[in-house]
Amino acid sequence: MSDPRPILWKPTRDRAEQSRMAAFQRWLKSEKGLEFDDYNALWMWSVSDLDGFWTAIRDYFDLPFSGGSGVVLAERKMPGAEWFPGVRTNFARQMLRSAETRSDEVALIVQSETFGRCELTWAELAHHVASVATHLRAMGVGQGDRVVAVLPNTETATIAFLACASIGAIWSLCAPDMGHVAILDRFRQIEPKVLIAQDGYVHAGKLVDRRAALDTIRAGLDTLEHTVLIPVAGGLGDDVTAWSNLTDTRAELSFAELPFDHPLWIVYSSGTTGNPKPIVHGHGGILLEGAKQSLHQDLKAGDRFSWLTSSGWIMWNVQFVALGQGATVFLFDGAANYPDMLEVWRCVARERLTNFGVGAAFVTLCVKAGIRPRDELDLSALKALGTTGSPLTADGYEWVYDAIDPDIWLAPISGGTDLCGAFVGGNPMLPVRAGEMQCRYLGNAVRSFDPEGNEIIGEVGELVCTEPLPSMPLYFWGDTDGSRLFESYFDTYPGIWRHGDWIEITPEGGSVIYGRSDATINRKGLRLGSSEIYRAVESLPEVFDSLVVDLEFLGRDSFMPLFVVPAPGVELDDDLKAKINTAIREAVSPRFIPNDIIEIKEVPRTLSGKKLEVPVKKLLLGGDPAKMVNRDAMANPESFEFFTTYAAQRT
Repeated sequence: MSDPRPILWKPTRDRAEQSRMAAFQRWLKSEKGLEFDDYNALWMWSVSDLDGFWTAIRDYFDLPFSGGSGVVLAERKMPGAEWFPGVRTNFARQMLRSAETRSDEVALIVQSETFGRCELTWAELAHHVASVATHLRAMGVGQGDRVVAVLPNTETATIAFLACASIGAIWSLCAPDMGHVAILDRFRQIEPKVLIAQDGYVHAGKLVDRRAALDTIRAGLDTLEHTVLIPVAGGLGDDVTAWSNLTDTRAELSFAELPFDHPLWIVYSSGTTGNPKPIVHGHGGILLEGAKQSLHQDLKAGDRFSWLTSSGWIMWNVQFVALGQGATVFLFDGAANYPDMLEVWRCVARERLTNFGVGAAFVTLCVKAGIRPRDELDLSALKALGTTGSPLTADGYEWVYDAIDPDIWLAPISGGTDLCGAFVGGNPMLPVRAGEMQCRYLGNAVRSFDPEGNEIIGEVGELVCTEPLPSMPLYFWGDTDGSRLFESYFDTYPGIWRHGDWIEITPEGGSVIYGRSDATINRKGLRLGSSEIYRAVESLPEVFDSLVVDLEFLGRDSFMPLFVVPAPGVELDDDLKAKINTAIREAVSPRFIPNDIIEIKEVPRTLSGKKLEVPVKKLLLGGDPAKMVNRDAMANPESFEFFTTYAAQRT
């Protein structure tokens, strides 16, 4: 075990005691008679007494639950845990509670390259949600129907989602910069009734026209009955409805009383084979998880919160953690580096943000750009900075305390789309250590396992969760027998969730994430299954086969090489490389263009034909060639020799 990492920041006594985490602990003592010596003792209680902990979260936050038998967890198992049977609730009701008491205060601030800046009060937000919900009902949208959207991170997506949630429709969102193939791979699976889309957007000062892609998407969705359009690049067609027509109706805000596990939204986390996994989360589970996250992010009414996120990243969904606590949410829609790397920080200063979050890759870009926001901007309102998406290196920690504020609470988190939450992250009552996340989140029974399933401390192992969470997927859409869900998380350690990250749990209770332990591609926080890249690349007649790996590991620059087997008689020249990059850009996203394209003779495969992505990845990250793969289980063992040589050259 290594020595504890150096402490970079400690909260003052007053700051710690004024946090929501401290208030929650005082409430536990006064209302439940529970007192804990330290945070680790509190965490241990939260993952052992699941009934007591999640009941406390419900009661402390006064979540809008009604009915039920009083049972919290019908069966303590994974998968298949059933939470709060018989309870009725509605996610949107909690999100809009502040409209009842703080109607004239600002709920949303939007800064968009396409539309400029605007503000919405709580009353205006509630009005628009009620109006859109009324129009959706008129279109025949009811409980369980799917409404999908291709929208940026503006107020439109927020309003449309809350309208869907209020009536019990199921929401699903993709970012406008995603390719039409990737979008159709997601939306076709869930058979939507309504599409809400923007036909273009401005990015880095240039108009991006998405009309052709939207035409292809609409044509590929057989179940689509209505299209609602925000025109930017062109006008309105005869067969679409203008978004502005949906927001102008005076209507009473109402909320359907839904079962606790009624589907709220469908998000996507890609595996390495097949279509993206359409993950279904429920109203009640996401309400509980979001309320608990507000303790770890120290969020309350009156705060001003923003996370620099694409609408296609799970951090878009996490913005509702703040909204549900009555905080003002600032939405940024544009290029983070335009006109320069200070632009985002100018927004932080101008809007007096108190809580701000970014992808760790953005911090890396700031370091490389050599900017020092504190020298040019007033960031005095900012009390907390979060990061996620990829591991934040010690250099990133150092830059934050040097270039932002030596007295800021830096709280990196790590979690996943799969549970719409964090496994490990911040605690405003604990010190911050260099390169380390402060704690395991309450209610999340996170541990590090070796390959045999033994818990390890102070060593790198597989991130697992040994107890169920309310926000774990209800199911995958279309996975009628649950086999795909089981194979995604539970086939390695039966009854235990394996997440696919490498993690070290420190003796003090902190943690370090080292990167992905599986074959999922993680580019600046956006995750994608390798199968989506293969579909784009191998659709080219010049490509016979391919293999891609993402070499993400803490302390190293992320590097994604694509290995290609050209078709017979074809040379992998610059023209073909450009064609491959174009195919990925158009079908998937520009974010997933490889760092290098390398010719190989064969893709290493198992006897059953599966591409050996994980062994190749571990080999290229420094693994012992003799231990990475069982050659007897390979269909073409000689193909692995190329990667052994390539790994040695990289080293």
